Amino acid sequence: MSTATANTEHTDAMKENGTSAHDQAAVAAAAKQRKPYDYGGNPLAHVATNDPTMNLQAFGGAFQPGLYKAPKSNFANPAPLGLSAFALTTFVLSLINMGTKGLAEPNIVVAIAFGYGGLVQLLAGMWEMAVGNTFGATALSSYGGFWISFAIILTPGGFNIVNAYGGETDAFHDAFGLYLMGWFIFTFLLVLCTLRSTVAFFFLFATLDMAFLLLGIGYLQHGANDGAPASGCIKAGGAFGILAAFAAWYNAFAGIADSSNSFFVVPVAHFPWSDKGRERRNKVDNESARADQAV
Repeated sequence: MSTATANTEHTDAMKENGTSAHDQAAVAAAAKQRKPYDYGGNPLAHVATNDPTMNLQAFGGAFQPGLYKAPKSNFANPAPLGLSAFALTTFVLSLINMGTKGLAEPNIVVAIAFGYGGLVQLLAGMWEMAVGNTFGATALSSYGGFWISFAIILTPGGFNIVNAYGGETDAFHDAFGLYLMGWFIFTFLLVLCTLRSTVAFFFLFATLDMAFLLLGIGYLQHGANDGAPASGCIKAGGAFGILAAFAAWYNAFAGIADSSNSFFVVPVAHFPWSDKGRERRNKVDNESARADQAV
């Protein structure tokens, strides 16, 4: 018996039994399906969050200059802006920590921390999130929050945080030291996430981590210097802060300079065990993976 004859007999039998060969369930499912509403342009509307193919890469975008290309979107690369904001604020504070020109009070940093290191860096972090860079969004937004909170602590009047401890007393130095140690722990986690990136990028976070550690120790070890923070640790923390600031500017320049605006580009030195390093030693070919990521 042919397939066509079998299908005809099956259809006739269904008609005799009062049933239909038409799939009503499929029709009902199609009728219920509707065009998703975008809720005013919300890009996350009706997104299947359990779809593994939609997961964002931790190092998407171009927060690591020289390793990842800028994403193909209408967004510019926000990483150099965030790195520059971080660099300038860290540079000024570190010079004061080192006692440059006899300066001892960091109040000038309040304005920079609020306007540039805080606000601008926080915005850059949010833009990193928009381009799909989890690491960049976490790092820049967090350090933007750090500078805003740092400025709040130093703002006279208003929050009265220093006055709540009776001024720059031992209690305040202990509390501020614990505050800095918390940032040391957070930065250490970021350092671990840069071990497969570039030497320039790793150097930035490693020196910053050492700056937080030494500054935290300096404020916690205040008893040996008539109640004031340990000057040796504070100056050493300032020196590492200077290194971190220049490393941030270096990475920012690596993300800005290209053949369209500069006669040269700066090297970022890939670790030999990184994807780029292994690729250059002909250990692995990642060009197809990068092409898929850029789509």
